[in-house]
Amino acid sequence: MIGEDNPAENSETGVHDRRAFRLAVERKDVEAMTATFREDAVLNSPVSFEPFRGRAAIGVLLRILMEVFEDFRYTDELSGEDGTLALVFEASVAGRELQGLDLIRFDELGRLRELTVMVRPRSGLEALMSAVGPRLAAVSGGRGH
Repeated sequence: MIGEDNPAENSETGVHDRRAFRLAVERKDVEAMTATFREDAVLNSPVSFEPFRGRAAIGVLLRILMEVFEDFRYTDELSGEDGTLALVFEASVAGRELQGLDLIRFDELGRLRELTVMVRPRSGLEALMSAVGPRLAAVSGGRGH
């Protein structure tokens, strides 16, 4: 049974549903996406050399990404024996098509502890960086994340 306070968490066991992140992305629900991360989670993004650390910083980036991605859709899902999940996606940004992969590592309770995002081709990555960079600078006051 999924709990009411956190729809991604089983209220009896505290275990999180590993499908919750994908379902939240498909609904474009940034709050639900952010809730799937541990408080000390890390997001490695192609738009920044430094990782985004902590649920709050990750939430800021996710909100921006939901603004800039057009026609975002997951096309494949791959699972590793250790529980690692890879979600393959397609989208466009400013008219540039891109493909990407969300590599997700969970903790023992099923919360996201690390998300690594990879994007190709270079033209798609450049469009993504051009769209995200100014928005990120605006919310961080130019201090980075």
